[in-house]
Parts: sequence; structure tokens; C-alpha cells
Amino acid sequence: MKINALDYDSKELFKIIREWSELTQEEFAKKVNVSKGTVQNYEQGKRNYTFKTLIEICKKNNINIILEKKK
Repeated sequence: MKINALDYDSKELFKIIREWSELTQEEFAKKVNVSKGTVQNYEQGKRNYTFKTLIEICKKNNINIILEKKK
């Protein structure tokens, strides 16, 4: 499945990544070494994650990040 990340805000992207992993918030938190509360805060937009965090999470969940220049 492919999505255009520009069509979503950061909290929606984080939830999409977790849902693609087919894990609960608690299971996902353990897998990426954060608390369940941190996952909840990311998904609710109460806390922002860094691009470095996004890259690490995507690597752990076999998700590619592709940047493409518009013509």
C-alpha cells in the first residue's frame, strides 16, 4: 500500500504506520522502545516526533520513506 505523506498530518501518519504494523499501541510501543503513553501522545498530536524517530520506526516496521521531487 502507498500513501502520499503530504496528505496527512504527523499524528495521522504515526497511526497509519502503527496500524500497518498490525500491533496494538502497547505492542507497538514495546517494539519501538517507547511508552504506550508516548504512542498515544503521537497519535493524538499532543507530542511531536522527530524525523529521526520516524526513520527508526519505519525501519523497524519494513516501511519505506521515499522523497520525490515534483516536476
